[in-house]
Amino acid sequence: MLDGKRIGFGITASHCTYEEVVPKIKFLKDEGATVVPIITHSVLHAATRFGTGEEWIAKIEEVAGHEVIKTMAEAEPLGPRNPLDCMVIAPMTGNSLSKFANAATESPVLMAAKATLRNGSPVVIGVSTNDALGLNGMNLMKLLNTKNIFFIPFGQDDPYKKPNSLISDFTKINETIKNALEKKQLQPLLIQYTK
Repeated sequence: MLDGKRIGFGITASHCTYEEVVPKIKFLKDEGATVVPIITHSVLHAATRFGTGEEWIAKIEEVAGHEVIKTMAEAEPLGPRNPLDCMVIAPMTGNSLSKFANAATESPVLMAAKATLRNGSPVVIGVSTNDALGLNGMNLMKLLNTKNIFFIPFGQDDPYKKPNSLISDFTKINETIKNALEKKQLQPLLIQYTK
């Protein structure tokens, strides 16, 4: 079903999830998709206990087989000139979630997502944020009710220590994309998150 599809794979600054998410790009390629990796500025510049931007870019490019898009100018052609069949943002932080919900296109990832929506193609979100059930709840609800936006099923990753935190089950990326390409939300959307 993904054979011949061009999938944008946007990565935002939820550094703790990269080890889990980046290898999932291979599964998309294994099903015949061309994967176009796109990153936010913080992925490029941040050095954390999970690795440096340079290290992660090398890993992303190796698994995707393409150079990452890391500037607004590089992301802009993903509109009418060089469209994607689907745009995935995984992980999507609360910061990027709030900006996307309020049309603040300030990163290459959000530029690519906006271009994909403009083309009438699906955007798949894999949320990873500590405040999805807090102040960001209204932004989550807004996007859940926006045409052509679909979510990788999510749940509370630590309900007692971080009661407002939600994270997607990233093992469901491929299945969510396939459903989104048919304009359907993979169900159940709300899951018991287990790692």
